Amino acid sequence: MNSEDIQKKNLSQNSQRKPWSESDRATELTAHTSLLKCRQLTLGYGSKDLVRDLDYDINAGDYLCIVGRNGSGKTTFLRGIAGLLKPKSGVIELCDGLSRNQIGYLPQMTIVQKDFPASVEEIVLSAFQGKHRLLPFYRKAHRDRAMECMAQTRTESLAKSCFRELSGGQKQRVLLARALCAAERLLLLDEPVTGLDPESTETMYRIIEELHQKGMTVVMVTHDVDTALDDATRVLDFNTISTKEK
Repeated sequence: MNSEDIQKKNLSQNSQRKPWSESDRATELTAHTSLLKCRQLTLGYGSKDLVRDLDYDINAGDYLCIVGRNGSGKTTFLRGIAGLLKPKSGVIELCDGLSRNQIGYLPQMTIVQKDFPASVEEIVLSAFQGKHRLLPFYRKAHRDRAMECMAQTRTESLAKSCFRELSGGQKQRVLLARALCAAERLLLLDEPVTGLDPESTETMYRIIEELHQKGMTVVMVTHDVDTALDDATRVLDFNTISTKEK
């Protein structure tokens, strides 16, 4: 992949569109409403800057794929958007009424997560602890939302199963359901298919595309360039960003 491929991807949407109807125009206006703006954003750890002076907008309706070599700042950028990493300088502005508790984040899976001794339903419901601070109990609305998210990720039949006994693909779909409980408007995915077999990978991509088609704004870090070029509405190449002259 090179910068020309990315540029072609980001420009191809306009040239491939059919004549618009009035409903298409309304959809287009919504899709270009900024949900989040980065201005002169610098992120990093200690004395090392991984993202420098970035200006970029994420729009409602985007399926944005972020590509680039390891260490180029992709995960750091997602953590900044998720509010888990404070900018060293610059700003991340939430727009159009977006709030932090409307953003769902699926990080790369850790060993601790893989072996967590809880049921699938408990794992998914735990998303509400982060949204509402140490709930003493889950309300019916929480359980209904959890079941809805499990249905969307094909995990509702696993609700009473022990998480640690699931396959890798099933675990990742459960964690996606958990992220969905928080993701009312924006879903952040950090290499969601890493380590999965081809069948599980295809299922994950299909679910993510379905979520996007239903109106979810998706930002996904991936090393799967072919999928990024095929499925994404926009591609952000961190190789270019990280080597850009300042």
